[in-house]
Amino acid sequence: MTTYTAIDGPRPAGIFWLAFATLGAGVFFWHGIETLLIAWQQPEYSHGPLIPVLSAILFLRQLKDEPIITGPVNRVPGLLLMVLSLILALFGKMADIGDVTAYALILWIGAVLLISFGWEQGRRFWPPIVHLAFMLPLPGVLYYKVSTDLQFISSELGVWFLRLMNVPVFLDGNVIDLGVLKLHVAEACSGLRYLFPILSFSYIFAVLFQGPMTHKAILLLSAAPISVLMNSVRIALAGLIVQEFGEGHLEGFSHFFEGWVIFILCVLLLFALARILLLFRPGRPSLIDAMDLEFSGLVEQSRRLFLIEPSRALAAAAVVTALASIAWQISPGGRTVVPDRTAFAAFPARVGDWAVGRNRPMDPQVAAILDADDYRSAVMTRDGAEVDLFVAWFSDQTKSGAHSPEICLPSAGWEFEYIRRQDIGPKIGLTQPFMANMMVIQFGTQRMMGIYWFEQNGRRIAWDSGSKFTLLWDGTVHGRRDGGIVRLLTPIGPDDTDAEAEARLLDVVRGLEPVISDFIPD
Repeated sequence: MTTYTAIDGPRPAGIFWLAFATLGAGVFFWHGIETLLIAWQQPEYSHGPLIPVLSAILFLRQLKDEPIITGPVNRVPGLLLMVLSLILALFGKMADIGDVTAYALILWIGAVLLISFGWEQGRRFWPPIVHLAFMLPLPGVLYYKVSTDLQFISSELGVWFLRLMNVPVFLDGNVIDLGVLKLHVAEACSGLRYLFPILSFSYIFAVLFQGPMTHKAILLLSAAPISVLMNSVRIALAGLIVQEFGEGHLEGFSHFFEGWVIFILCVLLLFALARILLLFRPGRPSLIDAMDLEFSGLVEQSRRLFLIEPSRALAAAAVVTALASIAWQISPGGRTVVPDRTAFAAFPARVGDWAVGRNRPMDPQVAAILDADDYRSAVMTRDGAEVDLFVAWFSDQTKSGAHSPEICLPSAGWEFEYIRRQDIGPKIGLTQPFMANMMVIQFGTQRMMGIYWFEQNGRRIAWDSGSKFTLLWDGTVHGRRDGGIVRLLTPIGPDDTDAEAEARLLDVVRGLEPVISDFIPD
């Protein structure tokens, strides 16, 4: 039987310092809050506004079982976490990366709880704090990688279901060829718009589920396969409708199965999984009995906030947050340095022994996704050999940025035979490191060797996530948010060896190395 803590004697000083700290945080973390508001307008993150509300409910529900502590408590960990959150937010603000500031906001909220309730009690409120992470957008690099993986899984499963229903179908990359129509499994069909809300729901479901941690973990981790499975079923049904009734019926089906319908079906599968797990519990309790659904008294518990002790630690946290907000408002803020560069229109007609062909305009849809400020796409030739050149420059990578070929090439149907990161500096006669990715890709009987790297303020970086960490540093310290990518591909013909293909690529890199900084500045 749950017992409620008696509520009496509000503490105005504690309320004042808590409100003062919250107001200062609203100003200082506004950059991250604004990022969240923009992200929540996307279908994948449209559930975002519900997350803080649900986290608050989880917190008040847990607060019912926590006594009021009147003795001295350890508030030092909360102060340390508070300082860490402000420093992290400062990096995000100076580099103009709103996601980092939003991540820091969650740490700040956790710090406030540790300061207000002390370490021993405050640390037990981790479930609602962790749940706040579901309101955050994924970093761009991770988003595209997850989206690409889910597209492939959804495509493969969708085609498998169609073949089970004896529907003739052919899969080419992410394109499902039904003969009369080609269905492209794009980002919107990857399942992300179902995955994120289902992850949030499964997290709450696991918190409320009364059972061993292994069962809670299974319920939480099942969100991803459940959402991908339902998305694959939707793709298969769309293919079946096209096969049986024609393309004209597809639009109505797609609208019907968007959003809430898939979400509800995923939730039902989650409940079914929980019911199966209960079969392994002694006594086999019902699903209702296994869920802690006691939510009464939340309004009464919200009055506990009026009992926050006006400690010196809370006052210090409020003052420090307010001072950080004021200092940022009166400071010039993060500076932005836009370097002088040469446009790719002036790219040389020859690079070393290689002739550079005319620029090839990208498909408008591809160009919109890439969102580069300038690029050069051309075929380089020498004595009948060819190397495909693609170079792009981005003036502000916090708004857009280079997508790794590890994402783009599989979307076009290419498969990786191998990819490895290595220092090619010694191979092209350089004494300084030159990190790049060497790869071999294939599409049916076609094979190509490629090399690519990211240009970041004079650095050659092979790891895409590493380029983002470097961007954070450069944006904060140097005010530089520009950068680019260089990608080379050459076909491996039937009379070619991998070593000959690699030699061609390295010869082009050797010629590009002294000129690339004119177009992607150091």
